[in-house]
Amino acid sequence: MEQTYQVIVVGAGFAGLTAARKLGRKGVRVLLIDANNYHQFQPLLYQVATSQIGVSAIARPIRSVFRRLRSVRVLTAEVAAVDAANGTVTTLEGDTFQAQVLVIAAGAVPNFFNTPGAEELAFPLYSVTDATRLGARLTQLLDQADRESGGSVDVVVIGGGPTGVETAGAMMENVKYVVSKYFSPELAARCHVHLVDMIPNVMNAFSAKSQEYTKERLEKIGVQLHLGVGVTEVRPDGVALADGAFIPGRVVVWAGGLKAGKIITDSGIPQGKGGRIDVHPDLTAPEFDGVYVLGDAANITDSTGAKLPQLGSVAQQAGKWAAKNIYADLTGGERQPFKYLDKGYMGMIGRGAAVAEIGRQRVQLQGPLAFVAWLLVHLALLSGFQQKVRALFSWLNGYITHSPAQVVVGRPD
Repeated sequence: MEQTYQVIVVGAGFAGLTAARKLGRKGVRVLLIDANNYHQFQPLLYQVATSQIGVSAIARPIRSVFRRLRSVRVLTAEVAAVDAANGTVTTLEGDTFQAQVLVIAAGAVPNFFNTPGAEELAFPLYSVTDATRLGARLTQLLDQADRESGGSVDVVVIGGGPTGVETAGAMMENVKYVVSKYFSPELAARCHVHLVDMIPNVMNAFSAKSQEYTKERLEKIGVQLHLGVGVTEVRPDGVALADGAFIPGRVVVWAGGLKAGKIITDSGIPQGKGGRIDVHPDLTAPEFDGVYVLGDAANITDSTGAKLPQLGSVAQQAGKWAAKNIYADLTGGERQPFKYLDKGYMGMIGRGAAVAEIGRQRVQLQGPLAFVAWLLVHLALLSGFQQKVRALFSWLNGYITHSPAQVVVGRPD
């Protein structure tokens, strides 16, 4: 049975959640659809995987966000298809919904670039499920290594961007503090973390100064860097590199990039780089005036025409701006081109170490000051008071006592 709404929002990530909330506050009848019944804070997934914070610190029930906004209906369902031409969304259960305006903010999926073995064997880090699965695997292997004479756990992280750097740094510090303290210094000494990227630098979007600081800090805490060389195959026991080398690793983490998912590729909307949609300045899709595409599903440009990065701050601002334009659509107003407030970049390397390039002028911070700035910004961005409190307590406990914040009870597939 077809049901009609003023606006349908597909995806409850940063962009979709923000757009739905802004529209709901104006009384617009919105249907928000997501496969999960929670909103996840993606920038901290690596901390869930490394037991620095618990799932409840980064996942907030979507219905709790909209409990006072009666014009917004939250539906937990997996979207099977989006028909941009007819403004309809169909779920796997076969239900079809129609809207005056569609908002596609369905996120992205890992891009393995057709690397043999990567999709089957590597652990991506893009969802709560990914994070808990990786954490369970690490726990299983550490327990196994503790039982074995001479046992060890080697981890290979593929991708030298913020996700890869933050993951590698957190895992190495877990070896240094948690494995050494709760298992044995001998086991810790046998565990290694490798970071691989085909680009010769880490944090490629950052300045040369930030890149150099990041590299030096990673090496100082013990991460082994393999830069300027690509991965040709992921195997059960490690990864093969383009220069003929082989890195042993019982866990391979894939932080090598994202691409648009099936909802976008099958929508009928022309695609751009990474399979994402090159949206117009007002955030609408080409050839489909009543369809907005936001977040990791879109290639968004600033006022100069430069493509904006796939960041949470971009997604949130785009969601807010799209809501203004959609309200104008519904009330006879005029759309405005998206104006992005550049807040800069940040990346955590480890305890007391981070890099930050703040604002359009890129004010550069490294070390403890950047570390504090990173904590404060991410604390502010977390959705919900309870999530903020849980994250703050976990950080204080972890950074002061070096104790894990959560117990991993699941088992990997």
